[in-house]
Amino acid sequence: MVYVNRKEHFNAAHKLFNPNWSREKNEEVFGPCANENWHGHNFELIVTVKGEPDPDTGFVVDLKKLSNLIRSEVIDKVDHKNLNMDVPFLEGKMASCEIIIAEFWKILEPKVKQLQEGSSLHKLTLYETPRNFVEYYG
Repeated sequence: MVYVNRKEHFNAAHKLFNPNWSREKNEEVFGPCANENWHGHNFELIVTVKGEPDPDTGFVVDLKKLSNLIRSEVIDKVDHKNLNMDVPFLEGKMASCEIIIAEFWKILEPKVKQLQEGSSLHKLTLYETPRNFVEYYG
């Protein structure tokens, strides 16, 4: 089994805020991430696809096709957006990295399978900062 990775980048704003809590409790739990005027990040998304290399191409997946898929299905919908307000698939959800990455998986997993027979989405990694990131295996 070979694991192939593609990294994509996007910029977006969000706020962590539970509407069922007081402003004070939100600030206590989320700190500056609950800023009512939002805050932004330079996100890095790494998509890991697994499979056996195709005998004709040597590819597990065509990285150009994978990049185009990631960009059209995810990056173009979140780049330079307010994740809480501008992204339909996050509507009504907490815009934490944990929730965001699970929503990305729902979008990408069925489409990655269609790129090349025998390949599948293995893992997503989402960097919010160089030191804070989440991994998701579906």
